[in-house]
Formats: sequence, structure tokens, C-alpha cells
Amino acid sequence: MKKSALLNSELSHLTATLGHTDEITICDAGLPIPSTTHRIDLALTLGIPTFAQTVDVFLKESQIEGVILAEEFEQFSPEHHQALLQRIEQEKKLTGKEISISYITHEAFKSRTHQSKAIVRTGECTPYANVIFQSGVTF
Repeated sequence: MKKSALLNSELSHLTATLGHTDEITICDAGLPIPSTTHRIDLALTLGIPTFAQTVDVFLKESQIEGVILAEEFEQFSPEHHQALLQRIEQEKKLTGKEISISYITHEAFKSRTHQSKAIVRTGECTPYANVIFQSGVTF
């Protein structure tokens, strides 16, 4: 049995096969997911698992170098937005790597998800609790 925190086989496979600059979206329960993009559906019921829980586990398994967020996230869900920024700051300190953060409109964000290698759907019901991570390298 795996010893690390990530037990979901699909998500584990995704993290093991990421290449440099691959994009992965972690989203709330309502974000539309393109039929052409691989969906990893973790949602069990409203709020389970949370966006934050999913991000935390993903960051323990993956090196990131970039973050893309919808501009509306900060305005409509300021507490969740701030919590995510704190997680990114912790990740910078833990890895010693720079992580860029950029913002685009929610409409542009939804279009950008088409480039994701996979979209991980959580049970989160907080507006705009979505992130696109750009994979980095550990060396």
C-alpha cells in the first residue's frame, strides 16, 4: 500500500505522469468540464472533499511553478482566495522554488481548462474556488 497521503489511483497516476509545464485544474463542483478533458471526479456530496483538502494533497505530491486563478475568485470568495495564496506561499518556502501567480477572467479560465491534462472535481460549493496549476520540476 502507498505510504504517502495520496491514495486515489487516478490522481496518483496523473501526478506520476506530469511533465514540465503540464496544466492541471482543481475545481469546485460547478465548473463546467470539457468532454475532451480527462475528469477525475472526487466529489462525494456537497462540500466533500473540499477544495482546500484537495489542493493540500495535490501539493504534497507535485511540484508546481505556476498558478492561474480567475480574477473573480478574490472578489467573491476572499477567504478561500487568501487561504490558497497562503498555501502557495508555504509551498514556495518548502521547495525554495518561485511560483508565479496570474489572473484571468472566469470566462478565460473556463476556456483555459481545455488545455489541462486533467480536471479534478471536488465537492466544493464556494464560488470561483478553482485553480490551474502548472507543473514544475524538482531539480
